[in-house]
Amino acid sequence: MAGPLHGLKVVEMAGIGPAPFCAMLLADLGAEVVRITRPGTALDGNDITTRGRPSIALDLRQPEPVADLLHLIDRADVLIEGFRPGVMERLGLGPEVCIARNPRLVYGRMTGWGQHGPLSHAAGHDINYIAISGALHAIGRSGEAPVVPLNYVGDFGGGAMLLAVGILAALREAANSGRGQVVDAAMSDGAALLSAFMYGFKAAGNWSNDRGENMLDGGAHFYDTYACADGKYVAIGAIEPQFYAELRERCGINAPLFDGQMDATRWPLLKLKLAEIFRTRTRDEWCALLEGTDACFAPVLNWDEAPEHAHNRARNTFFTQDGITQPAPAPRFSRTPSARPTPPTAGTLEQALRDWGAMQPAC
Repeated sequence: MAGPLHGLKVVEMAGIGPAPFCAMLLADLGAEVVRITRPGTALDGNDITTRGRPSIALDLRQPEPVADLLHLIDRADVLIEGFRPGVMERLGLGPEVCIARNPRLVYGRMTGWGQHGPLSHAAGHDINYIAISGALHAIGRSGEAPVVPLNYVGDFGGGAMLLAVGILAALREAANSGRGQVVDAAMSDGAALLSAFMYGFKAAGNWSNDRGENMLDGGAHFYDTYACADGKYVAIGAIEPQFYAELRERCGINAPLFDGQMDATRWPLLKLKLAEIFRTRTRDEWCALLEGTDACFAPVLNWDEAPEHAHNRARNTFFTQDGITQPAPAPRFSRTPSARPTPPTAGTLEQALRDWGAMQPAC
């Protein structure tokens, strides 16, 4: 086995979205993750978030499988669950039970609204959680409705990534104290935290509630996407004066109107002017002129194009396995690199107990 988390034992209660993505991150980095599913759950190789670990089907409505699972949890370092508050307790697998049996256990809980608060038991999805953080309001074009940013901000950024950080922090503390704890990761909290940079801008008077009219939300002409002659798009992010100057020089933009880069009153007109310029060439022609320079330029690639880009190929950012192209583990480690992830597999509790050195429960 490879990866910096080699030797870490994780029990994952199967769900969808952020909790399995967090488990995937840990497995990618070398943790030994066992995924507990409902009976009848089929393996899905197309679900990349389930890669790198076996799935074990248990009917947790019955007492014996619950008791058997507790034997495995006894040997785990981490448990991850993404159910509504109270579900694990009703199964007899709540943190009080598990940590009493395994005092060093880090119990990671992934929810939308958190374990307490007036919304904690309400149903929701990514779009709802990022709505109350302020993040959703800020994403979109001026004068138009907010744009849904896929489920990057809530599920995966504010949810899974912060749960992973919380788990690793709790493991670090447990190494000193010998005591585990509950990690309460709420996507609404995480989306708010991801907005810290913007809240700082607002506090300084450099960000308004007017969507699509600020420097980093598409309001500025030098930080936006533009259509090319072939209908494809490029992304420009020339914020610093020296990068803005290089963009102008390489694009042959000499008009004095462009001199006042940070004059926000000029931005709408300058966006129109830049749009006219980028429509004069194809995306590939703009790549030939600007890619790899300090003009802060990149082509906007689709799902098929991104894995084929020269930079992504050089870094092996993607790999293809069983016909499925998927992102490789990240980040990179110089001494303990991650192994190439394997497809999801079917496992058994008996094998997991043996692998983790637990005694087989008596029948």
